[in-house]
Amino acid sequence: MDTSLSAALGLGFLLGIRHAMDADHVAAVSTLVSQHRSLSRSCLLGTFWGLGHTLALLAAGIATIALRLSISPELEKAFERGVGCMLVLLGAHVLLRSLATWRLHAHEHPHGDHSHRHLHLHLGGPPGHRHAHLLRMGGRPFLVGLLHGMAGSAALTLLVAAAIPSPVGGLLYILVFGAGSTMSMLVLSGLIGLPFVVVADWSPRALVFIQILSGVTSSVLGLTLLWAPALVA
Repeated sequence: MDTSLSAALGLGFLLGIRHAMDADHVAAVSTLVSQHRSLSRSCLLGTFWGLGHTLALLAAGIATIALRLSISPELEKAFERGVGCMLVLLGAHVLLRSLATWRLHAHEHPHGDHSHRHLHLHLGGPPGHRHAHLLRMGGRPFLVGLLHGMAGSAALTLLVAAAIPSPVGGLLYILVFGAGSTMSMLVLSGLIGLPFVVVADWSPRALVFIQILSGVTSSVLGLTLLWAPALVA
């Protein structure tokens, strides 16, 4: 392996690490992680996101390098709009799940010869442990990663890969870039999941609050990506 290719692969790995930290990636994975109370599951979610992201880039890379195809600006914008819609849906899903734990009850209290009814808002505790199958749990982040792999800086990554003289080197660049993204998101998803694990044992009310915050953030970012993509880029 010559020096120039080694340098390109090293740069690709670092760019992959940075790429996983894009705001839309973090927001999407945050909504997925917010539904779990386990650091290991959070890390697995980030790994599945990275696998989907890498597979999408690799498929596009094969089409770009071997078939000389390219991603048009119109298609790239369509993928970005798809990401925006996805963020809105993920955020809305988290909000609905969080609000479903709220219970409004009417309690009747006697006061002397009279009784009064008072409304009380209760928050349900965190959901009990449910056994999650690996493939079922990883399906959603894998699909999210697939869509992310075709949007954002995917076109730039493919241009860099296509500029490498060797087709094998170009595909290797994409794999190394994907490995960097996957490792970065594995760590990020674990860090994102840490507050949900800690808060779940400390205060169910605080847990619901940060879940709602995660859902609102994802939805707002998705709407921004749909109507003002330059603010997110």
